[in-house]
Amino acid sequence: MTIAEEKKNLRGHMLMKRAKLEKRIKERYDHWVCEKIWTNIIERAYRTVHCYLPMGAEIDINPLIERMLNENIAVVVPKTLPNRKMQNLILYSLNELEKGVFGTRHPANAEVYHGDYNLIIVPGLAFDSQNFRLGYGGGYYDTFLLQHPQACTLGVGYPFQHLKNIPLEPHDIQLTETLPYQKYPAVDEFMGM
Repeated sequence: MTIAEEKKNLRGHMLMKRAKLEKRIKERYDHWVCEKIWTNIIERAYRTVHCYLPMGAEIDINPLIERMLNENIAVVVPKTLPNRKMQNLILYSLNELEKGVFGTRHPANAEVYHGDYNLIIVPGLAFDSQNFRLGYGGGYYDTFLLQHPQACTLGVGYPFQHLKNIPLEPHDIQLTETLPYQKYPAVDEFMGM
C-alpha cells in the first residue's frame, strides 16, 4: 500500500470516528479546547491569530473566536482558493460569513491580511507524537504554513485523533504543538480507549 493510500484510509477512519462522537461529550471537549487555547493566548500575549472556521464535526472554536474578537485580538481566517492556496481575511464578526468551496465559510467582503501571525490554529484528522498532521488531502495548510515559519502552529483534534505515527510524505509540515496536552477522560471513555 502506498503512503497516499494509507493516508486516504486513515482519513476515512478518522472522519467516521469523529462523526460518531456523542454531542454532549463533543461540546464538553470543545469547550475545554477553547479554554486551553485562550490560556495560551493570554500567557503568551498573542495579538494576531490565524484560525479555521469550524465545519462539520471539527472542534467548535467559535466561542474562542468570539472571545478573541471581544478582546481586540486580530483574527484572520482562510478562504480556500484553487491550486492549494488560501486567501487570508480579517474577521470582524461571525455574523457576516458566506459559503466557500468544500463546505467552508469565510467573511463576506473582507479585507485581505498580509502580515505575520503569533499563532496559527490548525484543524486536522490525525496528529502524531512528533506533531505531524494528517489533513483533508488538499495540501492547503502545508503550503500556507511554509510561508509562516516564525508562527507558533497549534493542531487541534480529539484524543482519538492523536496517534503514535501517521503516514508522512516529504511535503508534510511539522507543527509546533498539538492539543490535547493530556488525555481527556470523557472522550477517551466514550471511544473505548
